[in-house]
Amino acid sequence: MKVKQAVILAGGKGTRVRPLTDTVPKPMIRLNHRPFLEYLIDLLKDNGISEVVLLLGYLHEKIVDHFQDGSKFGICIRYSIGEVSFETGKRIKSAEMLLQDNFLLMYCDNYWPLNLQNLIALHSKNQTMATVTVYTNKDGATKNNMLVSEDGYVLRYDKSRTNTQLNGVEIGFYILNKKILSLMPETNFSFEKEILPQLIKKHQLSGYLTDHKYYSIGSLERLPTTEQFLQPKKVIFLDRDGVINKKAPKSEYITSWKVFEFLPGSVKAMALLAQKGYIIFIITNQAGIARGFMTEAELEEIHKNMKNELNKHDVRIEKIYHCPHGWDEGCDCRKPKPGMLYKAAKEYNLDLSKTFFVGDDQRDLEAGTAAGCKTILVNDKSPLLEIVKREILHA
Repeated sequence: MKVKQAVILAGGKGTRVRPLTDTVPKPMIRLNHRPFLEYLIDLLKDNGISEVVLLLGYLHEKIVDHFQDGSKFGICIRYSIGEVSFETGKRIKSAEMLLQDNFLLMYCDNYWPLNLQNLIALHSKNQTMATVTVYTNKDGATKNNMLVSEDGYVLRYDKSRTNTQLNGVEIGFYILNKKILSLMPETNFSFEKEILPQLIKKHQLSGYLTDHKYYSIGSLERLPTTEQFLQPKKVIFLDRDGVINKKAPKSEYITSWKVFEFLPGSVKAMALLAQKGYIIFIITNQAGIARGFMTEAELEEIHKNMKNELNKHDVRIEKIYHCPHGWDEGCDCRKPKPGMLYKAAKEYNLDLSKTFFVGDDQRDLEAGTAAGCKTILVNDKSPLLEIVKREILHA
């Protein structure tokens, strides 16, 4: 199945971001000197979307005047303009003649690092009429409103967010089959309130769970964080043992600074990254702590000496994330799980899909791929310095 069309709900007045939206339609709120909608269009183009249908209402003239037919943005843009009073369902129904058989539905005020192919894979596997993206909300940043089963079906939707037996929050980014319009009345109605319960009852709503935080312009308080997230950044994550320093023999660990040894070229590689403005993070499993070979304090001492040595070469490590758990403890942070990458993304407002991760084994590859990083593995013929010169500095 291919999805080449995106439909963006952008017609409401957006009272949550007053006073901005009294004079500026929500999609035109500027972050880093660009309208928010431009970021969404770039995201869609990166995912192979060739046509966007904007469902407009409030101050629609300002949006149409800026984007016109989309040609200057490298995409085809079409418009469905309704009354400001139209709810989400009415806006979708009113655009029926413009919709393709399968399309991506989005809100105009949420940004999430979309991987459209992952959504399509779940949608195709479950053979449902609709698939929705659900943020796992493990940090409790907001209140959950959905329950998604382990096999990817939405079992419950609670718009009131009062039910405590939920495991995520719906953030939009739906894949919809056009047949869903047969469920829609001709009256003014909410897509979420009227259609989602019907789909759940019919076992026709898949839920794509994601740990990657989403960003919003839905309130004034969120704008600074979202603006920071959307600022262009050069970010790289590095595994430690086997990438920066020599690994200990199998089943052993680097337990003190005296046995820590930088790999040939690794310091120079990080110096080149620093010179080019890369923010450098280290992501490392350190099960030796759980197994009693060293303490947290001893690991901190190794890292303090490592950073001091790197500072002599003008290399600054932004932060080191480590997992101290054993392989049988079931934590979310031990690679191949991507928990440390997601933690860094939340703490520093990073778009992981625009970062690099360099590791040395299959666990690193799985963690980086799961988080959406551009993941590269070193080997004897391609150490860190070679990868930095060949694949990262010229990206």
